[in-house]
Amino acid sequence: MLYPIAIEKGSATEAYGVQVPDIAGCFSAGDTFEEALDNAKEAIAFHLEGLAEDGDEIPMASSIEKFINHDDYKGMIWAIVDIDVSRYLGKAKKINVTLPSRLIQMIDDHLKNDTRFTSRSAFLAEGAEKLLRTH
Repeated sequence: MLYPIAIEKGSATEAYGVQVPDIAGCFSAGDTFEEALDNAKEAIAFHLEGLAEDGDEIPMASSIEKFINHDDYKGMIWAIVDIDVSRYLGKAKKINVTLPSRLIQMIDDHLKNDTRFTSRSAFLAEGAEKLLRTH
């Protein structure tokens, strides 16, 4: 899932501060921009792990456009971090899905050239997450 993060620019004496608007209470920092990105990924993973352990819902990622003009993030730098949320959504469960044969062929053809997905299931799961995010 692609979570937008708002980064407050650091200086020679201050770290870069990071806020994750989609995940209440999720903050991080880093001495460099790259460190701030890495630490944001760790903070998100840690936060999502806690939510999953407590049985709380895993927040879906929004687009940057939802937050970019909000006063709380004025003057911040925006970035997106990719977090694999599948491990926080529960144990994998096998289901039987019926799809048109042409659609299956199109998916398989796409997967031959797209290394982001290890299987049809991963492809379909990401598509479902994206669709759920828009509603």
